[in-house]
Amino acid sequence: MTEAATELHHRVALDGPLTIYTAAESKAKVLDPLKAGTHIEFDLAGVDEFDSAGLQLLILAKQEAARRGCSLSLCDHSPAVVELLELSGLVSFFGDPLLIQPHLA
Repeated sequence: MTEAATELHHRVALDGPLTIYTAAESKAKVLDPLKAGTHIEFDLAGVDEFDSAGLQLLILAKQEAARRGCSLSLCDHSPAVVELLELSGLVSFFGDPLLIQPHLA
């Protein structure tokens, strides 16, 4: 995980798996940055595995950000993240621009 911050904007790059096997250790990585600013952005380009536990962490982060009065957005969605967001129907929940590639038969 790498971080870049300005006074009001905090960007956090998440990498590796966000799965049931890493949920406990990933929780702090996802929630701790919410203490840092008014806008948090998770860069998901490095997330190579993503399951429902990882999705639950991002949902928790989105809800916690709202509770704290800051905003949270996602960017550079990896293919694993795009696939599960599409499958779950939660693309609009996060409200982030997401380029969805057409499925070729």
